[in-house]
Amino acid sequence: MKILIRNLARSTSEETLLTLFSEFGAVQSCNLVMDKETGASKGFGFVEMPKAGEAKVAIAALNGSELDNAKLRVKKADPKIEESSSTNE
Repeated sequence: MKILIRNLARSTSEETLLTLFSEFGAVQSCNLVMDKETGASKGFGFVEMPKAGEAKVAIAALNGSELDNAKLRVKKADPKIEESSSTNE
């Protein structure tokens, strides 16, 4: 299941995100969406977890939680958001 994480602090790294989600199960992929021109994080990213049950537990536990002084918004990724972010990279 692909998970969308919004409202990330610009300082949050992929490694931090990977560590956070790994507490709930296997993580297949983890990527932050970066600005092409500046190379800085756009403040959101995606984590893919192969087991839907583990992904749902992670979403429930992490939505509204705080990471690097930012309140995370975590939900199942909408396929439309995935397509638009990958074409903008």
